[in-house]
Amino acid sequence: MQETKTLPEKSIRMIKIVLPILITQVALYLMTFFDVLMTSKYRIDHLAGVSIGSSLWVPIYTGLTGILLGITPIVAQLMGAKKKEEVRTFVQQGFFIAVVLAILVWIAILLFIDPILNRIPLEDSVRDVAKNYLFMMSIGLIPLFLYSVLRSFIDALGRTRVSMFITLLSAPINIVLNYVFIYGKLGMPALGGVGAGLASALTYWVVLLIAIIIVYRTKPFAPLRIFNNWSKPSINKISTLTKIGLPIGLSIFAETTIFSAVTLLMSAYSTEVISAHQIALNFTSLLYMIPLSIAMGATILVGHEIGAKRYKDAKTYSWLSVATAVAFSFVSASILLLFREPIAAIYTNDQAVLTLTVQFFFFAALFQLSDAIQAPVQGALRGYKDVTITFIMAIISYWVIGLPTGYVLANYTSFERFGYWIGLIVGLTLGAITLGIRLIYLQKKITKNDAV
Repeated sequence: MQETKTLPEKSIRMIKIVLPILITQVALYLMTFFDVLMTSKYRIDHLAGVSIGSSLWVPIYTGLTGILLGITPIVAQLMGAKKKEEVRTFVQQGFFIAVVLAILVWIAILLFIDPILNRIPLEDSVRDVAKNYLFMMSIGLIPLFLYSVLRSFIDALGRTRVSMFITLLSAPINIVLNYVFIYGKLGMPALGGVGAGLASALTYWVVLLIAIIIVYRTKPFAPLRIFNNWSKPSINKISTLTKIGLPIGLSIFAETTIFSAVTLLMSAYSTEVISAHQIALNFTSLLYMIPLSIAMGATILVGHEIGAKRYKDAKTYSWLSVATAVAFSFVSASILLLFREPIAAIYTNDQAVLTLTVQFFFFAALFQLSDAIQAPVQGALRGYKDVTITFIMAIISYWVIGLPTGYVLANYTSFERFGYWIGLIVGLTLGAITLGIRLIYLQKKITKNDAV
């Protein structure tokens, strides 16, 4: 990756890296977005079922694919240090890990989905939709995990526009398949929310096939020959990958599961409350794609600079990423506050659900700033390969403080269902503060050591 000297040059470089990531993340997210949106137009019990099913699915795949994100900083630093010959072996070990993880998740779904869903107070129709939605999604486990490896490899080389291209091709395919399987078109039975799961799984296979062809045939990927001369599973390299990737995956898991835990706790309320909560969370997650994309870009940029031993540039990219995300957070909060009702109306015509969604959007606007700080700071820390402390901070912020606070407010104050969202705000804010302190400490430490 080309060295940059001035702040404007760094800003342009960051935009070139982050913008394709953002488009990619939005396109990937649109699969879940349209699952919820198109199911909401089918039946409300199917929307609730998809909400519960996705609340179980999202933390599983984001947490475990997060483990595979360890490839990004490793490959980025190898490329920055001009050690290209080591890239192939690390990527191949990532493939081995991906297949094992996919098989383990598939077995877990078969064994534990019934006991888990039976413990949640749900209507029978909602429970059936959630169960079959997860079964259908599991068809796409192996391609989803393998593509995560390929995408980490592609992005680590700074070719984020390639990931964008692949995902943009897959997004309309998913929408068409949703239309066919949810509503029963082209001679297919109308499966509702279950059809949304099947459509997503089939789309994951398409995404994987496209990615393999591009990586195998085009530059700069083809010269690295990641599909050639397969090495056997290496304990040392797998250990290196998991040492970096496992804390990343667990950090992501800790963050995503708190949202899923809140959704499951919401099951104590009515189907209307579950649906409104899911709609608010669905749109808020779309806005989160901006700080998340900046965070992923920060990992790549900081990783390359650290590999090249340009520590001052790594520090500049870190805080440039945070400043950019914070600026966008004010735009996101304004959208949620000013256009709450029109946005909610896109999802549903049910007046009870609509009213609740508008109220949830108010609380969602409040944690935009915290999201904008903690996401890029985490991304920068991953570029430094500083991941273990980040994981511990995430657990404390989200689970030890955030979720219990939400539970107390929801069950012992007049906030009721909105108390859980206030708990989310508390957890995210604390996470932003502690992670920011960690990044400042790490950068001072590196500067001090480099001076010596």
